[in-house]
Amino acid sequence: MIVAMQESSTEDQIQHVIDQLVRMGFEVHRSTGARQTVLGGVGAPHDFDTREVEMMPGVQEVHRITAPYKLAGRNFRPEGTVVKFTNGLEIGGKKVVVMAGPCSVESREQMFAVSELIAKAGARVLRGGAFKPRSSPYSFQGLGVDGLKLLREAGDHFKLLVISEVMEISQIPLMMPYVDIFQVGARNMQNFNLLRELGKVRKPLLLKRGIAATLEELLLSAEYLLSGGNYEIILCERGIRTFETYTRNTMDISAIPIIHKLSHLPMTADPSHGTGRRDKVAPMARASVAAGADALLIEVHHQPEKALSDGAQSLYPEQFAKLMDELRMIAPAVGREIA
Repeated sequence: MIVAMQESSTEDQIQHVIDQLVRMGFEVHRSTGARQTVLGGVGAPHDFDTREVEMMPGVQEVHRITAPYKLAGRNFRPEGTVVKFTNGLEIGGKKVVVMAGPCSVESREQMFAVSELIAKAGARVLRGGAFKPRSSPYSFQGLGVDGLKLLREAGDHFKLLVISEVMEISQIPLMMPYVDIFQVGARNMQNFNLLRELGKVRKPLLLKRGIAATLEELLLSAEYLLSGGNYEIILCERGIRTFETYTRNTMDISAIPIIHKLSHLPMTADPSHGTGRRDKVAPMARASVAAGADALLIEVHHQPEKALSDGAQSLYPEQFAKLMDELRMIAPAVGREIA
């Protein structure tokens, strides 16, 4: 159930409604927007009477939510969620944020070389995997905590925020001092034990769509995080598996406007994993911005032919710089700009 309070409602009236919802058996989540407060009630029996709440002082309207995702739905925060960082960067606002970097952290030399190049081109967030989930057990698995330290050092030196993938619950406390954004990869989108623990974390989190997940399943995974109290969630389309074999995955750009209609959460596009081909990353990145993406996640390596993972889908620095120039021309056409 969603309870929209009047703009003129007082704090006492809001608290009175919250108390009543709790008595009815709801778990209450509060969203305070620029103009009004919205209360999301989750978990009560289906036989409740909405009129009990509609008649309370300060209430504007009450809606039953039939969708299985209550807190991730657009009704919970109609104006949309903007994830804000201490350096002033925002994801979900007017500006499109570009996150870039290598697939995996390999060395200090590599991280500083790539970080300098992407920062000069205009990226605001440094990506890199310290713990790598690989399809083959014989592939490079990442540098672990040493990789996290290199990420943080390079990010601080070039004034970039840091995003890296968390794979299991035990890694959460290890990563807390080093990352600004936790990333949940496609393989872990439905790792519900991990999602429950990340819901308790008060740090932004990027949730990637599973390789064969529907959009409803993506939003239900986000619901796990939101129900734990973490409202700083960013969703990501990274391609899904279809019968097409030319590309690594099929980049579902239609997911971007669909998620914006269904949910208040910001939407990111990852054209690197979405295609798996260097020559297709830029076209899909341009299309994603045109479709309304709030951020892009792009793999860049200073020497892709020597990369220890995903070199075939990593852009050369000059390709990334050219793409950033193109995005600066495309974004204004859809009422946006590049952060």
